Amino acid sequence: MAVSYMTGKPMQSPLGVGPATVYAIDAEPVGEPSLQVLDVDEQLERIAGTSGPGSKTRREALLGDLLGRATRREQDFLRGLLLRNLRQGALEGVMAEAVAAALEVPAKRVRRAAMLEGDLVTVAARALSEGASSLQGAGLTLLTPVQPMLAKTAQTAGEAVAGLGTAFVEWKLDGARVQVHRRESQVAVFTRNLRDITDSLPEVAMAALELSASSFILDGETLLIGQDGVPQVFQESMSRFGAETVGDRPDLTAYFFDCLQLDGADLIDEPLIRRREALSGLVPETNLVGSIITSDPGEADRFFEDTVARGFEGVVVKDPSQPYEAGRRGSGWLKVKPTHTLDLVVLAAEWGSGRRQGWLSNLHLGARAGDDFVMLGKTFKGLTDGMLAWQTDRFLEIEDRREGHIVYLRPEIVYEIAFDGVQRSSRYPGGVTLRFARVKRHREDKEPEDADTLETVRSFLV
Repeated sequence: MAVSYMTGKPMQSPLGVGPATVYAIDAEPVGEPSLQVLDVDEQLERIAGTSGPGSKTRREALLGDLLGRATRREQDFLRGLLLRNLRQGALEGVMAEAVAAALEVPAKRVRRAAMLEGDLVTVAARALSEGASSLQGAGLTLLTPVQPMLAKTAQTAGEAVAGLGTAFVEWKLDGARVQVHRRESQVAVFTRNLRDITDSLPEVAMAALELSASSFILDGETLLIGQDGVPQVFQESMSRFGAETVGDRPDLTAYFFDCLQLDGADLIDEPLIRRREALSGLVPETNLVGSIITSDPGEADRFFEDTVARGFEGVVVKDPSQPYEAGRRGSGWLKVKPTHTLDLVVLAAEWGSGRRQGWLSNLHLGARAGDDFVMLGKTFKGLTDGMLAWQTDRFLEIEDRREGHIVYLRPEIVYEIAFDGVQRSSRYPGGVTLRFARVKRHREDKEPEDADTLETVRSFLV
């Protein structure tokens, strides 16, 4: 239970309570802590098990009782847990280390078992009750998702190749990561967070049934390709999942770049070049991610430029000898994307929570629109402790007003913001928002009138 809570995933799901309910309950916190893990678990079981007429009121009462037995900090933690929005910094990576320490085994054994079974909580529960020897029984299971391997970031494709030596350089697709399992006539498609979306992607499931092998696990991405052969922006691909009927939905195309299991043989410990051979023998070339293998940094950079010109997001440079390190950002996978920056005005900031409590953190970013500024979205990424401390003091000096936990500012501070792209959004008044915005630096040399305009921001729309 503790592992479940610290990774931000309550064991009871669904609970039947959303943000409106969680934040509407204004329970007076207690002064001294007394709640035990079992107390919380029992109350969450009651909440999850409440159904029928009047269940909403009963769930609210149960939740109010739980929060009324908690201290202020415990209330903050419980609200974050219930909404799966914890920001305490532990989560699965740290908790895998903690389980390993409790079992007195190397952390890689715990990580591997959790990766293979797709669930650290299940692995921890079994190992802590049955002993560390149970970790040895973990293995790939068809139709059970595996945590995906992730990539670290490199500045250029050429630098990545220079560091790795001979390497695969392949398209980086701006779509949805998918893991496709097949066992005879059964097919399952999972997202990167291990959610089953088979029913949403019948075209991918059908394509899997047409492959010659009867059992496999493939890793790839799916995205929308336009009639001109150009990949569509991420937002367009994702809107495909929201269509209510199959007839309303344009088909997504799946591209694969890895094979984890084939005809009963696990390949995750095999080098990438061996896995790619298995993949190439199974998947048609039209559904393989485009790639080259090279030791020439210049060739890698040219491939990157050509890939971006074709409408793809960038490239991933991969070590051919690398095994599949599921659930980790392996040093043998390096992603390279074009970096865009904008100079934007900070319009407001929100008081932080967890380790950022007491600091103004989440920034509201704005672009110039005539004599005014239009909000584009928020970010708390890229802020160092030093910058958090500085901006808290500085922002309070230019405070305009407050609304709850939000401190609105006079538009005087300009930050350079890096981002991966711009997409349409009805949530913000300018009709657009930034993808993966993060702070690069404070532009002390720029005044608000030097900030980028909304027109400039919209020019990044594809």
